[in-house]
Amino acid sequence: MTKQREYELILWGATGFTGALVARHLIETYGDSLNWAIAGRNLAKLESLKTELGSPDLPVIQADSGDRDSLDAMVNSARVVCTTVGPYASYGTELLAACAQAGTHYCDLTGEVQWMAQTIDQYQKKAEASGARIVHTCGFDSIPSDLGTLYLQQCMQQEFGEYADIVKARVGKFSGSASGGTIASMMVMMEQASKDSSVRDIMADPYSLNPAGERMGADGPDDNAALFDEDFSQWTSPFVMAAVNTRVVRRSNALSENLYGKNFSYDERQLTGTGAGAKRKATAIATGTKLTPTVMSFGAVRKLAARFLPSPGEGPSPEEQRRGHFELFFHGTNTVSGNALKTRLAGDRDPGYGATSRMLGEAAVCLARDDLSCAGGIWTPATAMGDSLIKRLQASAGITFEVL
Repeated sequence: MTKQREYELILWGATGFTGALVARHLIETYGDSLNWAIAGRNLAKLESLKTELGSPDLPVIQADSGDRDSLDAMVNSARVVCTTVGPYASYGTELLAACAQAGTHYCDLTGEVQWMAQTIDQYQKKAEASGARIVHTCGFDSIPSDLGTLYLQQCMQQEFGEYADIVKARVGKFSGSASGGTIASMMVMMEQASKDSSVRDIMADPYSLNPAGERMGADGPDDNAALFDEDFSQWTSPFVMAAVNTRVVRRSNALSENLYGKNFSYDERQLTGTGAGAKRKATAIATGTKLTPTVMSFGAVRKLAARFLPSPGEGPSPEEQRRGHFELFFHGTNTVSGNALKTRLAGDRDPGYGATSRMLGEAAVCLARDDLSCAGGIWTPATAMGDSLIKRLQASAGITFEVL
């Protein structure tokens, strides 16, 4: 990307629940120092948001996911487009295509593995040619997992002069709920999987997001059993976002020329505690995890479930967001030397909304302002932004990293 752009970044989908949270974070953190605009389909809603934000001079842009000309005009005016408009398989492809063509950097909140795999195959070369840095999964899935692993590996290198070829991520204390947008995306994935066996294959493949020719490694299918983890001395259950996060972390290793080893292994689970009660809890979660895909494959069941789950645009109150929190532990081992290290990543907002909105906002600013070494292409948070994003998250997003 060589030509000058009018804006540093454009927030697309700003009037949605999560989009408005991102907008508020950008204003509260950067004030008038950031040259940016909000964008969406409805000008009246955009003008109303400006009033709510107390920013009457904030530029607004009208564009529609179904109108490619409007998307092209929008992306050509910005260095970065940050989007909260999902489900991305339904509404995101044309925007990503426009960015890949125009050389405009891009970040989103998708956790839709099947869509990411498709965009990698379709737009990687176009993004390479234009210089566009395309970065998926810039929210709770999968920044904590991806950057938490990067931080652990940096600490392994500093402490022992080597990397861990086995990394375990374990979700600890956790308060918050999945967003309506995340649930809508999961519903789309289940619907597509119920109709298309190739989508089911992508979702089941532990290396489906790796570059072509590198979709292999030491990890097998996701383990949905209740397991006791000796390294943490606790029972563990499957973690709902592991099917996304694990594939992103494995892609990071592949994009880094297998820096952690060709046989690098990564898995992610949720800690449930010790004792008989913890085992029962882990078993109950594991049973639900196994049954859910089968039950939700039926359209009637999905429609019924949608009536009781949060819808896109719905979310917790500001106080509930502030009371939320999360933590992930990472345990890395070098199997040759036997050296091991444990780290912790924690956030001080609920993961689905408060933390996710700040992570996405910081990712967008990082892409817009920081001197990043990656070229054009479709990257992960760790491979595109790495240390630069870790620093921004620590400074402005309430995320902490520490060695235990």
